Amino acid sequence: MLPSEEIDTPRGPARIDTDLPARSPSALLVLGHGAGGSVDAPDLLAVRDAAVAAGLTVIRVTQPYRVAGRRAPAPAGHLDEAWTAVLTALRARHHEVPTVLVGGRSSGARVACRTAHAVGAAGVVALAFPLHPPGRPERSRAAELATGLPTLVVNGDRDPFGVPASGPAVQVVTRPGETHDLRRDPAGTADVVRDWLRLHRWATD
Repeated sequence: MLPSEEIDTPRGPARIDTDLPARSPSALLVLGHGAGGSVDAPDLLAVRDAAVAAGLTVIRVTQPYRVAGRRAPAPAGHLDEAWTAVLTALRARHHEVPTVLVGGRSSGARVACRTAHAVGAAGVVALAFPLHPPGRPERSRAAELATGLPTLVVNGDRDPFGVPASGPAVQVVTRPGETHDLRRDPAGTADVVRDWLRLHRWATD
């Protein structure tokens, strides 16, 4: 892993943690964290390890509000603005990598979906996508998944935020016994992501 770095955004500095594969990368996977969490969540770390082993460069992005020490998330527009600025910088920095994939867990998955086209992503990895607030299924966020890009959703079957339905470009994998934190079997979640990367030929292992 390379040392952490900060990237300036219109919403303050974001932090990136970069992990490089042993060979020339086949793709760049950029991951964001949950609303009150960090990029060291077990599922994000497991996906990082599996993706790096599969030949991808993986960059985990800490949003400016978390860098500033706040737990309460910034408004959606601010999150999207900061994320887009980071992705612009990363695409320039890693211009030799042909494919950019975006994703994250929970709030980070939503940001990745909302901005996928704006940042030129080829696909989306959505871990613990929060389909609706707990107990409020009428407030569905399913439309955010309708990017038309290949999208993998990995949710626990006991997630109080709900489980999205599969769609034309959206593959949903439900993990038995898992809740919103996907902590029971991070390696199993990472295996699902690795298989999806292989399916789309974004992995080289």
